[in-house]
Amino acid sequence: MITKILPFLSWFKGYNMNSVRADAISGLTVALVLIPQSMAYAQLAGLPAYYGLYASFLPPMVAALFGSSRQLATGPVAVVSLMTAASLEPLATAGSEGYIAYAIMLALMVGVFQLALGILRLGLVVNFLSHPVVNGFTNAAAIIIASSQLSKMFGVYVDKGEHHYETIIRVVEAAFHYTHWPTFLMGASAFAIMYGLKWLWPRSPNVLVAVALTSLISWAAGYQHNTTAPIEAIVSPEAKQWIASFNEITARIPELANERAAAHEAMGASRKKGDIHAMLKAEHSATELSYQIECLKEEAHTYRERIRLLMLRAVPQPDGSVSFYPEGSLPAGARDDGRIWRIKVGNRPISRNKLILMGGGAVVGEIPRGLPSFSVPKINGNTILHLFPYAAIISLLGFMEAISIAKAMAAKTGQRLDPNQELIGQGLANICGAIGKSYPTSGSFSRSAVNLQAGAVSGLSSVFTSMAVVIVLLFFTPLLYYLPQSVLAAVIMMAVIGLINVSGFVHAWKAQWYDGAISIITFVCTLLFAPHLDKGIMIGVVLSLAVFLYKNMRPKVVSLSRHEDEALRCAVTHGLNECPYISIVRFDGPLFFANASYLEDKITELMRKKQDLKHLIIVANGINDIDASGEETLSLLVDRVRSAGVDISLSGVNESVMSVLDRTYFTAKIGKNHIYPTMEKAIASIHEDAHASASETACPLLPAYRPA
Repeated sequence: MITKILPFLSWFKGYNMNSVRADAISGLTVALVLIPQSMAYAQLAGLPAYYGLYASFLPPMVAALFGSSRQLATGPVAVVSLMTAASLEPLATAGSEGYIAYAIMLALMVGVFQLALGILRLGLVVNFLSHPVVNGFTNAAAIIIASSQLSKMFGVYVDKGEHHYETIIRVVEAAFHYTHWPTFLMGASAFAIMYGLKWLWPRSPNVLVAVALTSLISWAAGYQHNTTAPIEAIVSPEAKQWIASFNEITARIPELANERAAAHEAMGASRKKGDIHAMLKAEHSATELSYQIECLKEEAHTYRERIRLLMLRAVPQPDGSVSFYPEGSLPAGARDDGRIWRIKVGNRPISRNKLILMGGGAVVGEIPRGLPSFSVPKINGNTILHLFPYAAIISLLGFMEAISIAKAMAAKTGQRLDPNQELIGQGLANICGAIGKSYPTSGSFSRSAVNLQAGAVSGLSSVFTSMAVVIVLLFFTPLLYYLPQSVLAAVIMMAVIGLINVSGFVHAWKAQWYDGAISIITFVCTLLFAPHLDKGIMIGVVLSLAVFLYKNMRPKVVSLSRHEDEALRCAVTHGLNECPYISIVRFDGPLFFANASYLEDKITELMRKKQDLKHLIIVANGINDIDASGEETLSLLVDRVRSAGVDISLSGVNESVMSVLDRTYFTAKIGKNHIYPTMEKAIASIHEDAHASASETACPLLPAYRPA
């Protein structure tokens, strides 16, 4: 009982100093991969890079302590990070304080959902996500993740479109004209280093080496080159007007958003009071405000694009100041500094006194030193209602990824896994992570593989990983300041390449064509609807359930006859002759309300075709369950078949179905002498009576039968 509550106590049976050494080396090795990866994944989730380090602090340790796998490495992962961004973007601006608060709340909800499933022993609910659906979604997510990093690779800035493919079109258009080549070279160099080391020295911390080298080059070469200037330094009346209009619009949007929030609160209060008039009035006000906000956002997008595309040249003035002229409008004889400058613009008003001008590449920037503050996220009912569907999907996807990795490693180590205990571990990891300012996490395939290859003996390796992250947060965050954003983009793209699995589509299609079709449809829909990823995966789940229901509503009902190998096989599939006097019908599937009438129709059709039929045998080997509707159908079939002058028997009825037939007195109705343990005994018993007046010389059901 103690080890069920505290499963980590079982680690220490036979544990020694060699085990400690192996776990320490494994934990540090994983940390070398985790630290740069986590920062990249945090940005993929729309959060500042250092929130990836926060997500790498408590979750790995807690998941290992309370999970069942000893080698599973938990932390930020690509797919969950992408799902986090997709679920939060409708609520707040990426990177804002509100967005961060929602991300932490989402982690808490994911944790509570997973913990509840684990405690209630409902780990099987993950089966609703079939393998074809997950394969299609994962492949699409890998492409979305990789393509979402193109803007950072090329050093261009664009607003996101309504759909992901629209955003990529904007990125490609901007990159065609405005690629920042130092940024691109930095990202390409990181790719070259990671691929080169992976080929030359597979066990090396290639990601860390790429990050360290490019950060050093970035610092030494002055890769980031920002400056500030007053708006008067911009020698372009048109640009000044754009900035003024942009500031006016972006200042107005939060005011309207606050008014909309107040309208939603008033709507909720009116609903509780039962004041329909006030509720409709508040709802109308909220809808109108939402429309105004969308219009302003579209205007802000127009001005933001104009400001971003403005390329400036810096010209020193005699008084020591610097003036910035639009490219192509330099005064005669003026000499610039050789750089192209751009105004940094986001979703907030631009400071007129201190415009930030970028003359180099983007870096991670300042990372707060020290551990995050610990607090329980603020609970908001409306936010919970909005985030619940996303929290459920992230919970199931994250757990499915984690348990798949854990099973693969358990097959190699011989360890026994408990899926429900793993749910508890992942749930507690996300709950504790939320208290420590983490966003949703899950098990990582790449880092778990590193952990296993490095020789991890127990989950203590993940504790060492967390301790390494703590040391980085306390002492080494200044070293990450100059890390180029394009390098983090390269890290993400490198990591998600392994998620692309074309053979999964082929395998699913070979197994069943409809599984392959579901996988492809899920893949296409996820790509088309991105960033609304929930739509793609829900379409896949609905298709899987529809196929499941259709198959169960129309299971295989086949007529059997004797094959050359003397086994009883499907007569249609193998082209076998059938006995005109005896029909052996096999029903493959549970007999319940949804398919009972289907069996009845098939039997009626069979009797209409065989005018000389004397005896019908229903082979029940495939009927593993039966409900009241199924039993009622069998009872009616007995009456109908016998009233037509044909006898009926059952064979191969299993214990659970037989108990239902006994309780409903069906066995008494059909007669116990009409229920046979096997098909062969049924044929042997009824063959002579059924062929009493037969004209055939040899029956196709007898073993010695050979067709003429």
